[in-house]
Amino acid sequence: MNHEVKSVGAISLRRYLLIGILLPVGLLVIMNTVGLYQQAFSAINTAYDRTLLASAKSIGEQLDVTGYDEQSTLRVTVPYAALEAFEADNQSRLFYRVSSLGGDMVSGFRELPFWRGRIQARPPYAALVDFYDDVYQGEAVRVAVLLQPVASGTGRGMAVIQVAETLELRTTLARKILVDTLWRQALLLAVIALVVVIVVQRATRPVRRLSAELQARPEGDLTPISARDAPRELLPLVEATNEVMGRLQHLLENQKRFVRDTAHQLRTPLAVLKVQVQSALRGDMDAHEALADISQTVDRATLLANQMLALAKVEQLRQQPEQQAIDLAQVVRQVALDVSPLIAEKDIDFSIETQPARVQAHEWMLGELTRNLLHNAIRHTPPGGTLTVRTVCDASHATLSVSDSGPGIAAELAARLYQPFSAGNVHHGSGLGLAICREIVQALDGSIALENRHGHGGVMGLDATVRLPLVQNKTTGGY
Repeated sequence: MNHEVKSVGAISLRRYLLIGILLPVGLLVIMNTVGLYQQAFSAINTAYDRTLLASAKSIGEQLDVTGYDEQSTLRVTVPYAALEAFEADNQSRLFYRVSSLGGDMVSGFRELPFWRGRIQARPPYAALVDFYDDVYQGEAVRVAVLLQPVASGTGRGMAVIQVAETLELRTTLARKILVDTLWRQALLLAVIALVVVIVVQRATRPVRRLSAELQARPEGDLTPISARDAPRELLPLVEATNEVMGRLQHLLENQKRFVRDTAHQLRTPLAVLKVQVQSALRGDMDAHEALADISQTVDRATLLANQMLALAKVEQLRQQPEQQAIDLAQVVRQVALDVSPLIAEKDIDFSIETQPARVQAHEWMLGELTRNLLHNAIRHTPPGGTLTVRTVCDASHATLSVSDSGPGIAAELAARLYQPFSAGNVHHGSGLGLAICREIVQALDGSIALENRHGHGGVMGLDATVRLPLVQNKTTGGY
């Protein structure tokens, strides 16, 4: 069955890279285009302003004067044909006006407004010239103003020469430069986009191939992903995916094992229970004796079911990181109080010594660990025997020791001690207690050891020792 997952609002990696690369590049291209257009227009103005200045100087060569200074009279004869040499084509038109310094019209186009500006302290050319924008007969014009000294044998004076040009040619040339620039920039953007698409397509090929490989896998296939040709940036994702798949595989295996063991182990007590009930119904044995046997079978089945559920819960808690700092000594004292009726029933000489020891764990795990160890110790301790429980701490670990005075571990049982369903006495246990203890200790990064205690030429009991790492106090640097 194919399951299609759609993420609302999600953006593809290719689109993200395209937008992330092309957007800033596009903005940079736009800014560059605007800057180039402004520079080009400024260069055009500079070039054509030189032409206007040349036109004004040409008109100045046609001037004559009589009288001196304020009493001078200017004369000029400028045929319009004299300006044709400065017209680049028929797109723009030139207008001129020659005036005295006081604004009196001498020659030219009277409607051209007289210049009222001022010459810069440092003009751009070696002349008294000024350039400005104006409007003449409803059209925008560029005007050059030249203050031209005029001298002759009969006088001396100052002329104001204005030459105006319409902006058609400048605008057309600037527009052409802008269009050419836009075409080049658009071509550049297209090339960049093509390169980005190709590069992104090649860069995301391992991702698509990995996705296709995962989609083609059969259901339940959790083998690690092999991505040898994946880029280095993708390897952490592959490793994390393999780690998750490994955990899922471990969970599935535990689940299958739990179902298999449950079906196998519960089948025997249920079959025995059925035989006992049928025997009691036929009257083959005394009713009280039959009920006692049935009760014993039910107790063994209940113990087996509870311990198998406990083993499954250990694996469940192993996957949950929400652990707390728990005082092991407090848990041990509480469990010892819970099993005290069993201790009193066998008249066991019980002693307990605890030292505060904070470990990182689930409280249920510590309780189940202690309860299984104590149950085993009580079961194997003879009536009137001794049982000692201690918790001590060193620099980095807490140690829980349970010492009984039982027969110890037989040699043939020691090799399969922690294997499930390997009880030494099938009539008094399911063989899951120590398996549960080992699973809990491994989940808490600890260790467990069971050793016979020897003395007086023989085995005097069993010592069960569990070591768990202490919680480090980060504020003080101690434990």
